[in-house]
Amino acid sequence: MMLLSFPFGLFVVFNTDIGDDINFEYTLKDLDIFNAIGYLIPNDVEIGDVFIVLWSIYAVLFAMAIFGPDNGFLKVLSLNLSHGQFETKSNYMVTITKWFSILILLSIIIDFIQQGFGITTVPPSIDNNLTQFLYVSLSPIVEEFGFRVVLIGLPLFVFYSHKLSLTYFFKSLWNPYRTLHISDLKRSLALIVLVGVFFGLAHIMTGEPWSEGKFVQASMSGIILGWLYVRYGLITAILVHWATNYFIFSYANFVSQINEITIESSFSHSLINTME
Repeated sequence: MMLLSFPFGLFVVFNTDIGDDINFEYTLKDLDIFNAIGYLIPNDVEIGDVFIVLWSIYAVLFAMAIFGPDNGFLKVLSLNLSHGQFETKSNYMVTITKWFSILILLSIIIDFIQQGFGITTVPPSIDNNLTQFLYVSLSPIVEEFGFRVVLIGLPLFVFYSHKLSLTYFFKSLWNPYRTLHISDLKRSLALIVLVGVFFGLAHIMTGEPWSEGKFVQASMSGIILGWLYVRYGLITAILVHWATNYFIFSYANFVSQINEITIESSFSHSLINTME
């Protein structure tokens, strides 16, 4: 189903009127979110251009996840089924699907408990579904670089690096646990939790924030993504984040366009419920 989200996303952006008066030819610098850096963006860069770049990056990462880092997805899956063991470390995609499922399950549990106490999770108001889809496609790369690479990867390199070279530096940021000699997991876990809580706060305090009910859910997600980054590498953190954003919204937007319903209603559609 993750694989199908790639053509679904292309269809939604380039073959529907999801954005009404805004389509894939709309100039990027005219979007509100890019006002602060609009002077850095060339005049001829359009939404469709950025989406294709993001789509291509995720497609490359997805292919890498299927075939690496040590064994292919199908080989690891067949070994798990035939030997009755659940080995995830040798293939990124097995790790990604496992932890994506855990993250979604925990999110549902947290939301259920919070609703019992009258705490609701209200998303930011959305003016345009196409720009929303662009933002949720962009945020996994931006947020994983900012929250995981900068706030976790760089400190871990300072704490545990034993040599200085450009190659070693980038390898450390790509996969900290495989590259660095992390002898004290408690320090790493403390950093992961701290950044995860900061990630949760960022969702309710910056830009057009979520309601306070998002804090616990986003903090939990931030902690899981931080652990994935440290233990399994940046590719797993990006693609799990991608799955919670692009993957889900590509299906929701596809369902809303095919059935001519609002995107809010599409989340209650039988296809989305089956996915959950």
